[in-house]
Amino acid sequence: MNTLNRLWRILATGFSFVVFGLGGLLLPLVIAPASAILRNDRRRERWVKQLIGRCFWTFVRLMESLGILTYDIRGLDRLREPGRLIIANHPTLIDVVFLMALVPNADCVIKSALMRNPFTRGPLKAGQYIANDDPAAVVEAARGSMERGNSLIIFPEGTRSTPGREMTLQRGAANIAIRAGQNLTPVIITCSPPTLTKQTPWYQVPDRRFHMTFSVGDDIEVEPFLQQRPALMSRRLTDTIKDYFTTELARYERP
Repeated sequence: MNTLNRLWRILATGFSFVVFGLGGLLLPLVIAPASAILRNDRRRERWVKQLIGRCFWTFVRLMESLGILTYDIRGLDRLREPGRLIIANHPTLIDVVFLMALVPNADCVIKSALMRNPFTRGPLKAGQYIANDDPAAVVEAARGSMERGNSLIIFPEGTRSTPGREMTLQRGAANIAIRAGQNLTPVIITCSPPTLTKQTPWYQVPDRRFHMTFSVGDDIEVEPFLQQRPALMSRRLTDTIKDYFTTELARYERP
């Protein structure tokens, strides 16, 4: 029985990612004509972000209905408040899918190569997502996005966590917070048993359905880090973020 259940979850996981890939191919076919109709940049951006959020939520519900995962969300109301700078740890491949599904008008910083990809360029530009090619431009674009009521999602690690290793953070989130004068809203993500990690291919499913939790913590106030040079304060804020996640994750991992 356990073998059959595991085989089902392998097949269901593969099917889910095939659906995700097909959705990525079809999405530009929907967005292109709609973008031609929606001439107003603000309306077009909002519509694209909401459409992508709904598609991601459909993918999450698909994985749940197929028996691949379960989830628990704590503090969702705070994620729904506009104009937030949301930071999260990054244990699995689908963290960004969950967060962009849960956060209204979610924005994020993407690889600039995606802006040059003919399959992704149209939707990403229509949604005014932020390319990572110019650090100074990223900060200004992030500030403008939050002023428009979007919430910006950043993974300070820059890539998925490596289980059992100390977190290594980049300074992008701290730079944006300090230069935009924006508090940080942390989200602790856990996944048990671990799966879809950086070292785990999708077909290596755990022995049972995995359970994900998303816990929204109290804001990390940025005001104490605005008193001195931004470069120095960025390093200190990054250390504060690292300490926060390290402490909180250790607390969640206690038996």
